[in-house]
Amino acid sequence: MTSPRKHSATRPPKDPSAGELSVASSPTPRHRVIYEELLAEIQAGIYKPGDRLPSEALLCQRFDASRITVAKAVQSLQHDHFVTRRPGSGTYVQLPSRPDSLQFGLLIPDLGATDIFGPICQGIMRSPAAKLHSLAWGHSTGEPSDDVNVMTDLCRQYIADRVAGVFFAPFEFAEGKDANNHKIASMLNHAGIPIVLLDRCFERYPDRSSYDLVGIDNHRAGFVLTRHLVQAGAKRILFAMRRDSASTVSARASGYRDALCALQDGSSGNVVTGDFEDIAFVKQMLSRYKPDGIVCANDLTAARLMQSLNSLGVTIPGDIKMVGVDDVRYANFLSTPLTTIRQNCAEIGAAAMTTMLSRIESPHQPARDVLVRFDLVIRASTCGTQPNDQ
Repeated sequence: MTSPRKHSATRPPKDPSAGELSVASSPTPRHRVIYEELLAEIQAGIYKPGDRLPSEALLCQRFDASRITVAKAVQSLQHDHFVTRRPGSGTYVQLPSRPDSLQFGLLIPDLGATDIFGPICQGIMRSPAAKLHSLAWGHSTGEPSDDVNVMTDLCRQYIADRVAGVFFAPFEFAEGKDANNHKIASMLNHAGIPIVLLDRCFERYPDRSSYDLVGIDNHRAGFVLTRHLVQAGAKRILFAMRRDSASTVSARASGYRDALCALQDGSSGNVVTGDFEDIAFVKQMLSRYKPDGIVCANDLTAARLMQSLNSLGVTIPGDIKMVGVDDVRYANFLSTPLTTIRQNCAEIGAAAMTTMLSRIESPHQPARDVLVRFDLVIRASTCGTQPNDQ
C-alpha cells in the first residue's frame, strides 16, 4: 500500500520564538488574520486531516479576540473546505475538497471471494471522476473470522495514512458482524474519514446507517424475481437464505413477500433460513413446504441448493424453478443454468467514486442511497431454455 499524497505547505509554521501574533495591530480584518494563521498551521501539518482544532474558547484566549470574530474565522475555513464541524464534538481538519490527487482505501472482506467486488473496484478507478486518484486495499483470507482482524488492522493503517475516504462493504456471516461493522465505522468517523458503503448497509433492514450507500434496489430485485416465477407458473414459492446474511438479503426477502401479496391473493410466503448443503435439512424443507419455485438470496445459495436437489432426484425446472442474484461467473455453467439478477458492477463503482467526491466536497449533505440499474437474465432454471442470456 502506497502512502497518500502529502500536500505541501504554502506558508511555513510560525516561529515559536517570535512570540504570539498581535491581532489588534494588524491592518487586516481580525477574523482574516486568525483564518490565515490557522490555515498556515493546517498547511504546514501542525494540524493534520482528522485533527480537532482547539475550541473557540481557547482560540479566543490565544488571539485575544471575541467569540464572534473567532467563529467568523472558523466559518471561513469551513466554507473553503479546510475544516468540518461536527455538532457536539468540535471542528476537525479535512482534506481540501478538490486536490489534484487523493488516495482512497478499500475495506472489502469479500474481495477475491465473490465475483462482484472485483468489477466494482475496477469501476471505481475507471470512472471519469477518478482522474488521478489512487486506490489502496489489503488481502482477504476468505475466512470470515480472519477477515475481521485483517480488515480492522487495515482500517487502522488507512487512518494512519490519512486516506481521503474509505469504500466499505460491511461484514457478512462473520461472528459478531454487527459489532465489528459498527467498530469499523466508528474508527473512521472518529478520524474524520468519509465512508461510502458498497452493496449493503450494516444496519438491519429496514434501518439505515448515516453513510452513503451505492448498490441496487434489493427490494425491487426480490419483487422482480418473484414476479418472474409467478409468471413462469410457480404457485408455492419459497425464499431461501443463509443465517447472518446482510441487510440486502432481508430487503430481497421483503420484495419477495410484497410480490406474493400483490400477485397471489395476499400470500405472505415462507422465508427459509438454513444450510442448503445439508441434505436432511433440504429434505425436511421439501416435505414441509412442497415448493415449485424458490427465490435464492444469491447465486451461491442457489448453487448449493441446486446440488442438493439434484442429489435428491429433484429436476430443475421440471419440479422446482429457481432464481438467484448476482450473475456470478459460474451461474451459466451450473447443472441447470441459473436465472438471476445481473448487477452492473462497473456502474456501481463509477457511482461510488462520484458519491465519495461529492461527500468530501459537501460533508453535511444528507446520507443517500444511490441505486444502480440491474437486469433479469433468464436461463434454463425457470423456462427450460435460455432465451435471453447475454
